[in-house]
Amino acid sequence: MDEQRIGIIAGSGVYPQLLARAARGAGVGHIAVAAFTGETEEGVGDLAEVIEWMRVGQLGKMIKFFKKERVTRAMMAGQISPGNLFDLRPDMRTLVMIGKLKERNAESIFGAIAEELEKDGITLLPATTYVEDRLAEVGLVAGPAIDEKREREVAFGFRIAKAVSALDIGQTVVVRRGTVLAVEAFEGTNDCMKRGGDLGKGEAVMVKVSKPRQDLRFDVPCIGEETVATAAEAGIPCIVVEAGKTLILDEGGLSARCEQLGITIYAKEDESN
Repeated sequence: MDEQRIGIIAGSGVYPQLLARAARGAGVGHIAVAAFTGETEEGVGDLAEVIEWMRVGQLGKMIKFFKKERVTRAMMAGQISPGNLFDLRPDMRTLVMIGKLKERNAESIFGAIAEELEKDGITLLPATTYVEDRLAEVGLVAGPAIDEKREREVAFGFRIAKAVSALDIGQTVVVRRGTVLAVEAFEGTNDCMKRGGDLGKGEAVMVKVSKPRQDLRFDVPCIGEETVATAAEAGIPCIVVEAGKTLILDEGGLSARCEQLGITIYAKEDESN
């Protein structure tokens, strides 16, 4: 196994670029990026030795690319929009893979991709590899401190979010005064925030957690400046994440942005374990 080579399966947002920089800092000498049209930001290509563009669903092309680059370890970074994930134009390898699935959700699809990669000698590493220092620590992450009333709201929302995630519905909820305003499902986190924020009228709390037995190879909760901007637009003043299970995608301006917009980011530990 060549420890100096890594493949990045790059979705949207800044995560692929942050991961590429962290991998380089850890001594990785050759980075090969599998990029998706309409998802991946072009800037990630500047941080890699080679980048290959493809459609979501071209699993065979991705595996062929990684094998050509002698990549034996790969990581998933960044999101794939639900529309692209479930409205695939699959190549033959993807078509066969999907045909074997009993359920079609993000976890089952990503898990099947990991198995296909493994068949060709490519191990999918945890998405937190090289970026463990970006996992949220318990307490205030950024923005204004929370009071006792908000702490009760946080506890309520966290309990609901963990229950919802256990049912594989979604990982985000928006609550206010002990009422659930919105639950994330197919539409994704941002649309859930917008629906809940509209109902919350400036007082809602958004909570994002990991799933029970979260597979750290994919779908790890992440927040960054885009999340904060969405919260501000939706009128949500408080973002809660699960400590030790959520990546903070901070390029240096997150704290200042939270202070400017009056948005709190708070990390809560799962005390049910």
